[in-house]
Amino acid sequence: MATAAAPVQVSTPAPGILAMSGDLVFATAATALAQARAYLARGDVTTLDLSGVSASDSAGLGVLLALCRAARVRGAALQITAMPATLQALAQLGEVEVLLGMPGKKPA
Repeated sequence: MATAAAPVQVSTPAPGILAMSGDLVFATAATALAQARAYLARGDVTTLDLSGVSASDSAGLGVLLALCRAARVRGAALQITAMPATLQALAQLGEVEVLLGMPGKKPA
């Protein structure tokens, strides 16, 4: 029997920092993206702290890619901190590390 995903929480614990906690998975990705985009639209977020993320999957990676792109469109960069190992592995597998500001291969 599958367990329900822990709700994702998005908050701003300090100026310029957007924090996510809970499960960043298929069941919560749309909510996380909508909430985080609202904070990004204000233009003062420079760091995304994922230290509170307890589970993640490819949908979570999609959220991160969308948020990084939204920041770039506004002419800013979004630094991601405390990225869970699962998301790091998915980014490497998909060869999108550079898009997330991680060291990795340069796009061809």
